[in-house]
Amino acid sequence: MTDESDPRPRPQYGEYATPEEQRARIQQPDVTVALETGVAPSEAAASAPTTTPTPTKDGAPELIASRRRFFDRVLTIALLVYAVFSVATAIPALVDYNGYVQTLFEFMGVAEAPDPSLDGRAWGVAASLLLGVGLLLTAAVSWIMLQRGKLTFWVPIVGGVVFNLLSGVLLMVPLLSDPALMGALLSQ
Repeated sequence: MTDESDPRPRPQYGEYATPEEQRARIQQPDVTVALETGVAPSEAAASAPTTTPTPTKDGAPELIASRRRFFDRVLTIALLVYAVFSVATAIPALVDYNGYVQTLFEFMGVAEAPDPSLDGRAWGVAASLLLGVGLLLTAAVSWIMLQRGKLTFWVPIVGGVVFNLLSGVLLMVPLLSDPALMGALLSQ
């Protein structure tokens, strides 16, 4: 007698298949006949069984990870290209430091001209070099992390913030010694 209230779930995926059906499915010959007769199975029969790939849910995380890596790679490269254009346009402006200061004064609405004795060209060149080295360092770290498959888009962002702040500090050193700018800043 069988009990109809069996709490176990019904079997799935062919647990009740006969040995012949199982061998046909996995494409493996019956070796028991060869053992009973004492004849060795053929080499084709002795080779490892071939399996067909079955779709599983295990491939989903790999697909998501590959898409994430693709978008991370595209975003990282786009940020680095933007950084190259940004640094390439900033370097000529920073090397001509007096023109940079004049533009800054006009932008801030300072009526007085900058101090003519102010020679900040060395500070502008230093800021330009810092931006260039920072770009190269950021690109190198990004490249290494991309090669290792790490999440990388944040490296150009952090590199841009850090090296722009440092170059801004270098540019402010000679400006803070200018009495016209200090007077304009204190009056506003």
